[in-house]
Amino acid sequence: MKKILLLSDTHSHIDDTILKYVVQADEVWHAGDIGDLAVTDTIKKLKPLRCVYGNIDDAKARMEFPLHNRFMCEGVDVWITHIGGYPGKYNPNIKVEMESNPPKLFICGHSHILKVIFDKKHNLLHMNPGAAGKSGFHQVRTMLRFVIEGDKIKDMEIIEMEKRV
Repeated sequence: MKKILLLSDTHSHIDDTILKYVVQADEVWHAGDIGDLAVTDTIKKLKPLRCVYGNIDDAKARMEFPLHNRFMCEGVDVWITHIGGYPGKYNPNIKVEMESNPPKLFICGHSHILKVIFDKKHNLLHMNPGAAGKSGFHQVRTMLRFVIEGDKIKDMEIIEMEKRV
């Protein structure tokens, strides 16, 4: 069993609210737009981190993290990328792989909009944790946490942080 904290779009922001949830997780997954690598360095000091770079990330982030991160967690095939699209409207760059070899859990960021959708066509769970940072149009900072046990994804929670000012 693994307790996962999923966040995205920190845009160089990390604070005690985020870190409170980091320490409660077994692993932290970041779906891109890190901003300053101080964000991921801080997380890595506390917990194992799986991460991808996003469209705002610089060459340093792109050297440290991949564009796509596909891995097994327990019995769940996970694919994380920053700009992935949504069921029925996946990014053209991933469409072929999504059709021929879909994961069980597909995660992206970029939109700053928290969404969890079951994709019936590909029999997968699609997650976007929204934005944990303070840059962007979103009003409430959000993250997701959940448990992976064997091949099950369960105990999903939406974490809403204070309204942006």
